[in-house]
Amino acid sequence: MAADCEPESEVFELTDFTTASEWERFISRVEEILNDWKLIGNSLGKPLEKGIFTSGTWEEKSDEICFADFKFSVTHHYLVQESTDKEGKDEVLEDVIPQSMQDLLCMNNDFPPRAHCLVRWYGLREFVVLAPAANSDAVLSESKCNLLLSSVSIALGNTGCQVPLFVQIHHKWRRMYVGECQGPGVRTDFEMVHLRKVPNQYTHLSGLLDIFKSKIGCPLTPLPPVSIAIRFTYILQDWQQYFWPQQPPDIDALVGGEVGGLEFGKLPFGACEDPISELHLATTWPHLTEGIIVDNDVYSDLDPIQAPHWSVRVRKADNPQCLLGDFVTEFFKVCRRKESTDEILGRSTFEEEGREIADITQALSKLTEPAPVPIHKLSVSNMVHTAKKKIQKHRGIEESPLNNDVLNTILLFLFPDAASEKLLDGTSTDNNNPSSESEEYNLYNQFKSAPSDSLTYKLALCLCMINFYHGGLKGVAHLWQEFVLEMRFRWENNFLIPGLASGAPDLRCCLLHQKLQMLNCCIERKKARDEKKKTSTSDNLTNIYPGDAGKPGDQLGPDNVKDMDKEKGEVGKSWDSWSDSEEEFFECLSDTEELKGNGQETGKKGGLKEMANLKPEGRLHQHGKLTLLHNGEPLYIPVTQEPAPMTEDLLEEQSEVLAKLGTSAEGAHLRARMQSACLLSDMESFKAANPGCCLEDFVRWYSPRDYIEEEVIDEKGNTVLKGELSARMKIPSNMWVEAWETAKPVPARRQRRLFDDTREAEKVLHYLAVQKPADLARHLLPCIIHAAVLKVKEEESVENISSVKKIIKQIISHSSKVLHFPNPEDKKLEEIIHQITSVEALIARARSLKAKFGTEKCEQEEEKEDLERFVSCLLEQPEVLVVGAGRGHAGRIIHKLFVNAQRLTESSDEAAALAPPEEELKRMGSPEERRQNSVSDFPPPAGRELILRTTVPRPAPYSRALPQRMYSVLTKEDFRLAGAFSSDTSFF
Repeated sequence: MAADCEPESEVFELTDFTTASEWERFISRVEEILNDWKLIGNSLGKPLEKGIFTSGTWEEKSDEICFADFKFSVTHHYLVQESTDKEGKDEVLEDVIPQSMQDLLCMNNDFPPRAHCLVRWYGLREFVVLAPAANSDAVLSESKCNLLLSSVSIALGNTGCQVPLFVQIHHKWRRMYVGECQGPGVRTDFEMVHLRKVPNQYTHLSGLLDIFKSKIGCPLTPLPPVSIAIRFTYILQDWQQYFWPQQPPDIDALVGGEVGGLEFGKLPFGACEDPISELHLATTWPHLTEGIIVDNDVYSDLDPIQAPHWSVRVRKADNPQCLLGDFVTEFFKVCRRKESTDEILGRSTFEEEGREIADITQALSKLTEPAPVPIHKLSVSNMVHTAKKKIQKHRGIEESPLNNDVLNTILLFLFPDAASEKLLDGTSTDNNNPSSESEEYNLYNQFKSAPSDSLTYKLALCLCMINFYHGGLKGVAHLWQEFVLEMRFRWENNFLIPGLASGAPDLRCCLLHQKLQMLNCCIERKKARDEKKKTSTSDNLTNIYPGDAGKPGDQLGPDNVKDMDKEKGEVGKSWDSWSDSEEEFFECLSDTEELKGNGQETGKKGGLKEMANLKPEGRLHQHGKLTLLHNGEPLYIPVTQEPAPMTEDLLEEQSEVLAKLGTSAEGAHLRARMQSACLLSDMESFKAANPGCCLEDFVRWYSPRDYIEEEVIDEKGNTVLKGELSARMKIPSNMWVEAWETAKPVPARRQRRLFDDTREAEKVLHYLAVQKPADLARHLLPCIIHAAVLKVKEEESVENISSVKKIIKQIISHSSKVLHFPNPEDKKLEEIIHQITSVEALIARARSLKAKFGTEKCEQEEEKEDLERFVSCLLEQPEVLVVGAGRGHAGRIIHKLFVNAQRLTESSDEAAALAPPEEELKRMGSPEERRQNSVSDFPPPAGRELILRTTVPRPAPYSRALPQRMYSVLTKEDFRLAGAFSSDTSFF
């Protein structure tokens, strides 16, 4: 039984040969892709225009297929062209050879400067490439190559596709392709040879012609003429005759007086090395025929001077060192540091000087002894105060991050009022400010940085320079600590900070700028208050009766009355002790002051408190012809407190607090009360200025729209105006009504301040003191980018490069989007810095080329314009045609450059090497004479490219005449032959 079962088991192991193999599935998938991409049939396009391979648009489609477990990518490369009408042409096009075969003979686009390698080698406008999907994979064995080529041939035959299909073989760096193109009765095989070492017989034209003819194997005699296109490329690397004009900045001169302190307000610009490394000259003979020229191993007619076409390209230095880019990049690196100022400079560095020897018994004597605050003349020596002494004390002078000269120069630049006796009052003016209407000045609005004439902007530039030249991160920490101490010095001594616009903080600027503006507001309020107190003290007006405060209100201006009111209400405290006040102490002051004022009133008036309350106080001036509704007295506008200035972080905090109160009725009520502090203050001032007033009187002044007047007829028949509050004012539990009932008649000078300048100033100073260098760099980076953009625009205006103008606009647009976010991503900031650096390199290249081609030395205006246009094209185009070849103006300059380089290389006479190239040319005579003297103007060509074309019947004499083409390139370490050989598959 076991024996009987054996044949049955073998039956199930039979292979079903009707199932498709992996190879067949692979071919089928290739055919499917060709069909999906609609590459079936012949589609003739327009004849190729000259230069279309470079100026036109190339697109590609890709897909992936597998041969067993080996992945391939299939890519269709094609030149985008206008579609042509194909209807009614099928019969005419039946016997026409494929478009790609016709392109083999096209001479309009030989040697394109920028194109796919297969486009350069074969002149194709459309082709498909089958290559291993992974970069590491390669088709190395000959059997696999043949298998893939067979697959391609079958797929092309089955689909009728007439687009060339290439297979990439060997390692990808070798760029080895084999392929095939099929048409009706014709076929073109694309073959390639790639060698490291060049056989001697193929280094010249005659040897390449021999291999081309032998490969064609044409049976006709004589052989049809071969068309030849030749290009020799010469490389100029030696720029010794033209020194790079950009000199690195002199660090010593920054402080030595030669340049001056203002150098700290400027960013450097330019490349430290020549951004143009090489010049490539391509000399081309586009239309030659066999027999016209001789080029063999003994003699050559191919003289570059006689070439009909010259074209030039420049090779740019890889990542040239650019000063502006380095400055901004190094400053950006500070943003990623995590050390605090104390950790960088040492924790004991900024301890109070003498704290260790202070006696605790002296603490109260400071409060009890009334010592006036001496206001010394500001000077650099005063500004470089405690921080410098402390650093030297703990480290020694030689270890201090910044020396005195550098620090003095920077501080004088930041605080110019320190050197002027006229500015002791704290005002600061700058007559060199740019126009506030200019586009450059208003960039800060887009970048959220700071105006270009502001202290914040200057501080950013100085920190950037310190970081790069003077001590790095330690120098930054030292200057910042000194800056913070200077801010406290100015606050305590009532000196306004220069370089800041007056008024409330500008929310369009960076937060650090807003903080400095807030500190300036505090200094301004404190200075005005203290000066008025000092004046009052000197005039023996410390015991003025508060009830008289309203009397001079009618005669004085608004500002004078307001200041006078504040002055009279706060004389209870010595003016020079306000710098040490804190919130709690201020509240005590407000209470005692009010009690003191009431006591004075009581003592003077014999205790008639009610009458004192009815006495008008804090009047500013009369409000037109308006009168109070109840008693008919004139309505007076009161002296009110100014609203508190706010920075954006304080506004955010306030918004968060209000949002956390929720949407409940209680939360809404509390929110309204918190927002009505200013309203309550104004109501109290209004009540004090207008005894006997009512809410309607206040609304008529404060919010006229909420008081509605209508004409009505009274009992006597007269038309009179009758007014009433608006509907929103009549809502139950209205906050205006509640606030009015709560408000007491207290003039502004006796109210608690809405803006406590002492507390806010201390908060700002604390905020500045705790900033790490990284936080500081984050705050100031928009200012640095702003300054860098302005510098690039300034330099571009000198060179006038249209492409750079477009890039600058893109940088501004990109930066304005990125920098408006509170915490922009590092990656986006790096992109902006990279764009700025690339523009800087581009301008440096333009200057380098102008220096080399001597555009400024041209005496004739027309020649100068041509040269500038030529240099501009070199920057923007991959390759530029030299008008007039070697005989044109630019061609003669290029020739001189090569002659001078050759002279420096070949001449052993040092004196001759230093002679100008023009004199050397004159001495040598004409090109013919120089050749006779065996002095070569050009080095051996770095690259030799040849294209050989012909049309011959192949493989038999009676076959159809088809295009044949062979491209050859020869360099020092590379030799490549790329042939496209067509044959007739019908008549062979």
